Amino acid sequence: MDTEAPHTQRGHSSPVEGDGRPRFAFSRPGRRAGGRPLTWRRAGVLGVLCTVLLLLFSNFVVQPFLIPSRSMEPTLQVGDRVLVNKLAYRFGEQPRRGDVVVFDGTGSFVRERPDGNPVGTVLHGAASALGLAEPSDTDFVKRVVGVGGDDVVCCDAGGRVAVNGVPLAEPYLHPGDAPSVVPFRIVVPLGTLWVMGDHRSQSRDSRDHLGEPGGGMVPVDKVIGRADWIGWPLSRWDSVGGGHG
Repeated sequence: MDTEAPHTQRGHSSPVEGDGRPRFAFSRPGRRAGGRPLTWRRAGVLGVLCTVLLLLFSNFVVQPFLIPSRSMEPTLQVGDRVLVNKLAYRFGEQPRRGDVVVFDGTGSFVRERPDGNPVGTVLHGAASALGLAEPSDTDFVKRVVGVGGDDVVCCDAGGRVAVNGVPLAEPYLHPGDAPSVVPFRIVVPLGTLWVMGDHRSQSRDSRDHLGEPGGGMVPVDKVIGRADWIGWPLSRWDSVGGGHG
């Protein structure tokens, strides 16, 4: 009996040709070897995931904040994106004199949060959280001049703001601005802040709300975070820094 296996013809897809050398299969263009192609749907999903991660980071850690007005010149200029440190006061530390803070002015600088289109409000909030749009009308950036218990006076005999009888050195003031043309003397209630802009002649701040409920004081729990860095434009990358202790 013939025990030799019958000869069978190899198909063209066989990995071995008649000369004994293997054929190699190559991946088609646009496809990773052993992986799936990147489709528009997958790209869209990745984009959404990246946006969600950025929003979470912005909401809990560091948020870019677009400067919309001249009230903090020359320290901050219109169009600057400052990086707001949301962890600065989260573990027991309190705002200090000289800190530049971003806060929700509802109840102190504005009486009520304005009504608006809910969808538009959400979209605008997301854009402003990424530093792509101006902040909400209820969000403000100012410098802390007095903290709870401080006696803040303007002006002393030298025309300066004094805190607890000590005149402030304010090198951050806009050139040509007086410390204040509005005289005042207040004692800051505990748990609140007295805040002012660096461009005093262009800033609506605690001085402008003296006769209103709350007297222009900002509750500490309304502080969103501390502006630590100017992140954009790159030509202005710098720390914001505090002005006085």
